Amino acid sequence: MRSYISGVGSFLPPKVVTNFDLEEMMNTSDEWIQQRTGIVQRRWVDENTSTSDLAYEASIKAIENAKIDKSEIDMIIFATLSPDHDFPGTGCFLQHKLGLGEVTVLDIRQQCSGFLYGLSIADKFIRSGEHKHILLVGAEVHSKGLDKTPRGRDVGVLFGDGAGAVIVSSTAITDTETQAHILNTALYADGAHAKELWLPAPSNAMGAERMSQKMLDEGLHYPQMNGRNVFIHATKKMSECLAGVVTKSGYQLKDIDIFLFHQANMRINMKVAELLGIDESKVFNTIQDFGNTTAATIPIGMDCAIKKGVLKKGMLVGSAAFGAGFTWAASVWRY
Repeated sequence: MRSYISGVGSFLPPKVVTNFDLEEMMNTSDEWIQQRTGIVQRRWVDENTSTSDLAYEASIKAIENAKIDKSEIDMIIFATLSPDHDFPGTGCFLQHKLGLGEVTVLDIRQQCSGFLYGLSIADKFIRSGEHKHILLVGAEVHSKGLDKTPRGRDVGVLFGDGAGAVIVSSTAITDTETQAHILNTALYADGAHAKELWLPAPSNAMGAERMSQKMLDEGLHYPQMNGRNVFIHATKKMSECLAGVVTKSGYQLKDIDIFLFHQANMRINMKVAELLGIDESKVFNTIQDFGNTTAATIPIGMDCAIKKGVLKKGMLVGSAAFGAGFTWAASVWRY
């Protein structure tokens, strides 16, 4: 008994924010953003839309694509760094909006690596025989938490809002060379670099109060990043992790039909392709249109690739991600 991705869906808010729009806010330029990130535009929610709202829309599409009734879902795994509230987990809000019964709900906080961490968790729960259809969602609302002034331009230009979802279902494998299934996943972390990409506040580790005026004045409630260090570690760890999981799966990199990388920076993805000798035509990118939607980038990319006819049934997919923590992950699956 193995697991496979039986349904895929995504949802992007309708509001498009271009680099030219950001020029008015952050003292930046379209040329600067494109040269350093590859991003042309991103989507931002309106004031009344939450992370679970985006997740709901993507989930409905994934359920329809899987051709199952939502009542057949027996677990939700929700990956996000931008929850509706500190607690309870956003998965519970999604469960209620979907009208599901008393199913297992698990929220995970592995940031940009969240989808692949969730895929590995879903795969193992399916293989245990305890679950048959798991809804795995990556969803983010970044726009409400960005510093949209010149002070925050290095980070603020990177992020967009969106959601992607898949249904991970059980299947009996009779032919591993053609039948859809998840082959392998690999998960890693190194907390020594936790403060290279983080959100310092609110915090229970910085004094008597979770949130103070001093924290607000210093902008500690906005994301902080050492971009150079992130780039160096991301290219190295994604390359190593992906090469290892492909080999573990019994294949070579040349056997992979399409690569779905996390969409943090176009330069990172192209460098990973260069280091591994991957033909850039096999790397499917969406960052130019949607920016970095952290846990949602890979399922959004998968859905876009399917709709564009780039990802087809039977193809072998290689995926890798790197994010805050530092965390990183890779996976190989046949679609």
